[in-house]
Amino acid sequence: MRLQGKVAIITGAARGIGKATAEKFLKEGANVVICDINQEQVDTAVNELKAISENVLGVKVDVTNRAEVDEMVRLTVEKFGKIDCLVNNAGITADNTLLKMTEAEWDRVIDINLKGVFNCGQAVAKVMVDQGSGVILNATSVVGIYGNYGQTNYAATKWGVIGMTKTWAKELGKKGIRVNAVAPGFILTPMTEKMPEKVLEMMKDKAPLKRLGMPEDIANAYAFLASDEASFITGAVLSVDGGIVL
Repeated sequence: MRLQGKVAIITGAARGIGKATAEKFLKEGANVVICDINQEQVDTAVNELKAISENVLGVKVDVTNRAEVDEMVRLTVEKFGKIDCLVNNAGITADNTLLKMTEAEWDRVIDINLKGVFNCGQAVAKVMVDQGSGVILNATSVVGIYGNYGQTNYAATKWGVIGMTKTWAKELGKKGIRVNAVAPGFILTPMTEKMPEKVLEMMKDKAPLKRLGMPEDIANAYAFLASDEASFITGAVLSVDGGIVL
């Protein structure tokens, strides 16, 4: 098992890509902290994942609230003694065109997708620096690289995450910490299920592999980047998109 004995925090882990990543990490031998904003969903996810391993802890956290993020880090260290990996997965969309986007739609997406990544990254990095090792994995998107109609706010945050990833890789490498990002394409999650069926079919037809991604596709990428097999990879943005941008 590639992650045997490692400790990983995964935000937005109660469903979708985050939950699939938690499942993958547990199967690879990791101790996993499930973090999400909804306590009921956290409890449900933890109960389901305990069928794989008992080495799972659930924490309700709003990533925009620094006090809650710090408490998440404290509880993780208290239970498992260290933090080997952070998967900054939590994120939202609030789509609208530039001319129609409200200030509230802009602010909420920036707050969660950008400030939330900063909060968690900074809090966990302090622990990792003391350890002299660690891996931070940030969720960006192909939208952050190429843009997308009606997603000014989302695209801005995901491009910003790439900038943070490369900056942190430069700053933290000498401390023994690797920082990478994964850029999913269109993945079948509760977020994309809100999209019209004709749009999903169009995206499927556009991809050379002729399918949409599954959460497990992204989880597999995270597991590789978190493992020692990726020990010489840092500052990278791994696109997992079925070739949709070719």
